[in-house]
Amino acid sequence: MTIRPGSQPSAPPRLPEVFFARDHDTARVAGRVRAAQWEPLARGAYVAAGAVTSEKDRALAQMVAVHHRVRVEHWFSHESAAVLRGLRVWRDPTTTHLRQARRPDRNPDPTVRRHLPAVPVEHRAQVSGLPVTSLEATVVDCARSLPPLDALVIADAAVRSGADLAKANALLAEMPGLPGVRAAAHVLALADPGAESAPETAVRYYMLAAGLPAPQTQVEVKTWHKTYWSDLGYPQHKLLIEYDGRSKYTGNEWLREKRRMDAIVEAGFRIVRATADDLHKPACLVARIRQLLVDEAIHPRPYLR
Repeated sequence: MTIRPGSQPSAPPRLPEVFFARDHDTARVAGRVRAAQWEPLARGAYVAAGAVTSEKDRALAQMVAVHHRVRVEHWFSHESAAVLRGLRVWRDPTTTHLRQARRPDRNPDPTVRRHLPAVPVEHRAQVSGLPVTSLEATVVDCARSLPPLDALVIADAAVRSGADLAKANALLAEMPGLPGVRAAAHVLALADPGAESAPETAVRYYMLAAGLPAPQTQVEVKTWHKTYWSDLGYPQHKLLIEYDGRSKYTGNEWLREKRRMDAIVEAGFRIVRATADDLHKPACLVARIRQLLVDEAIHPRPYLR
């Protein structure tokens, strides 16, 4: 579990501004909608035209709207808490998750999922002025309810942002027999703060799910040129795995990357480059990595010093 020097965890995102009909004259609201200055977000809630450009922006705006609408004490939880905290998610949530002491008596909102019971006092927090579960409660809720890959992406980001795994495991210990507890414990055991992106977590997840040894994150590689850092790898086998989200390099960027790659190879390392396409065919990616590990075990490969 190595964190690359100088890397920083994600910060909470800026919340979109939400306008509420109850705060404005009816004619003014209608006029701004007709003039395409405001776009409807939810019943009685609007955002400026063009302000919401992604599913994550929409999820954040929905949280602002829900917070102003819900009258019982509440805390954003699960994937909603993760997004509010700026944690990486594998899929942007389409439902707003709340933890609260009781359910509403009537008019349930189908876009909001309410979870009981209320959040323990020690796991209550605020982010950007909104009530939210603690990092530890957030990662436990997600690990209990999400598919393993989705849960591990959030767990990696949470421990990178300072989540205390001992506290998270203690919270799990208070839930014996509840659904998802065993799966959550497994996810917490695999969480690694060295992952710097969701695809890096995905590559590691597919490797672990296929039974490969746990790779080291953020491998330090000393070369004749400078010290570089690789996403994942087995330094004892001189094997690195890197996720490349860029489709091509141009100009000076291409030259810098070529020099980096040449220096790493000259230091005796082999590199497996993974792309978004590989994440759609993880078995093929795992097979490539497995073969190199087998080759290393049978025929140790000398490297340049």
